[in-house]
Amino acid sequence: MASASLSAYDGSAGVLVDTSVWIDCIDSASPWHAWAAEQLQACSERSPVHVNLIVYTELLVPGPDIAALDALLDVYDTQRTELPWSCAAVAAQAFALYRSRGGARSLPLPDFYIGAHAAVANFALLTRDRGSYKTYFPRLKILAP
Repeated sequence: MASASLSAYDGSAGVLVDTSVWIDCIDSASPWHAWAAEQLQACSERSPVHVNLIVYTELLVPGPDIAALDALLDVYDTQRTELPWSCAAVAAQAFALYRSRGGARSLPLPDFYIGAHAAVANFALLTRDRGSYKTYFPRLKILAP
């Protein structure tokens, strides 16, 4: 399988929403709560909003039930989008860079798959964790505070 070409990437196919934004939207005590809710609303009015299996799984870890999570995602007409196979090569390349820079983890972290998914699907990424995404996916269109 050929790896994805990112030459035409411009982030225009929609917005992949990172776990941190959903958590801030859920947690009314978060200092980022208002920002997250405003960004989700604005993004959903402009283009399709997406969540993938990795983000969905991370959101289920703290314990909200599936029905409550699905109801929240439905408020923003969130599309449940599969990870394309081509993001594996992009995630592996980013992880190799991480390791070459002294990263200690032996397996790729979820953010590598999330960033790679956004890149190969031509999504912008809504997150409040700009740093690592910009470091390992420098062409990614990032929507962040």
